[in-house]
This record gives sequence, C-alpha cells and structure tokens, in this order.
Amino acid sequence: MRLDKFIATHSEASRSLAKVAILSGRAKVNGVVVKDQGLKLKPEDEIIVNGQLITESGEVYIALYKPEDVLSSTGDDEEDDTVIDLVDGFTHKELHIAGRLDKDATGLVLLTSDGKWSHRVTSPKFSCEKVYHVTLIDPIDEEIVEIFAEGLYLRGEEKRTLPAKLELLGEREGRLTITEGKYHQVKRMFGAIGNKVLELKRENIGAVTLRDLEPGEFYELDDAEIQSFLK
Repeated sequence: MRLDKFIATHSEASRSLAKVAILSGRAKVNGVVVKDQGLKLKPEDEIIVNGQLITESGEVYIALYKPEDVLSSTGDDEEDDTVIDLVDGFTHKELHIAGRLDKDATGLVLLTSDGKWSHRVTSPKFSCEKVYHVTLIDPIDEEIVEIFAEGLYLRGEEKRTLPAKLELLGEREGRLTITEGKYHQVKRMFGAIGNKVLELKRENIGAVTLRDLEPGEFYELDDAEIQSFLK
C-alpha cells in the first residue's frame, strides 16, 4: 500500500492531510523521514507521523448480499433475522451498516467497523453512486428518464433530487443510479411519477459489486475496493 493511503486508512487524517504531513517531513518510515507520498510499504515497515506510531487498525469491511425479509440492523434485540446474523465470524466486531436497505429489498449492503470510512460511503457530499435494479407495477414511460435526469420533488422535500440515471431494461424493469441516500428514495421517486416498486435490488455501491454472491453470502472487501471511497 502507498504511504499516503496507509496513513489515511489507519489514522484520523484525511488523504489530503496525510499528503501534507508527508511533504512537510513529519512522516518517518523505519526511523527515516520520507517525503515520497507514493512510497510502497512492506508489511514489516514501521510508520510514525507527528511522533505517533501508525499501525494497521484491524478494521473490517464486508459486502453482503441481503436477502428479502432480513432487517438492515445490527441490534441483537430484533425478533426477525438481521444482516449481522449472516456474517459469521465477525459478530464480535462493532459493525455498523454503511447504507441500509428496506426489509423487503435485496442486494448489496456494506458493513464495517470503520466509522470514518462509513462516513465516506454515506455522506451526500461525497456523491457515492448506488445502482438499483427495479421492477415496477406499471410500464415505465420513456419520458421518465429525462424527469429523473433533471431531478424531481419528493413529498416533504424542499429541493429536487439530484440528477439520476435511469436505464430502461424492459417494459416494467429499469436500472437506476443515484448519488443520494434519502429515506426510501427509490420507492419515493417512482411514487412521485405515479408508479410503484414491486422489487428492489441494489447491485452496486461505488466500486463495490455483488460479484457472484448468492443471497445471504458475503465477502471481505479488497484493498482497492476499500481505498476507492477514500480518493
């Protein structure tokens, strides 16, 4: 991993602050000041920034295929099955959900113990793309593509939704890409134009996909997937 990425991942510093620390000579690798932010680190390297040792945090990053009727909850007081029940071997971690799904929805859910990373995934200011496959009760008019691209008003909201991309896949099927995470946003968007979502499946969050997972299965994110939210 690059030096700047390592510092940003395993400390409170943002990527930009990590670069400043390196370029100003406040980062040491194995006791030597290093100003090369792209330096490739080895597992045994010791990194010190501002006199503090930076170690791997042991954080957990999981991509789960949430089945239908499973709650997006990490609580242990729920009567129904929750996503935390599906991640065997990680229940001892303080996991939280980076992007929830309704109980009747399926697809990609991210779970992590890293609060800073989770904020990068969910905060509107980072415009993380979420991709959904939708099946609707009524046919989709082609004009809806333009309406979604321009943004529309949802009930109770004072501002339009941000531009969204709708790809028509069939008479009643589509793939919707949004960069917000408003409450029940996808269902409300189609409700605003007089349609109703019958099935909702999230396929992507940023660069993370379902890969070849089956419902109820999960995998740990690789370094490239983790870092994609920190750029």
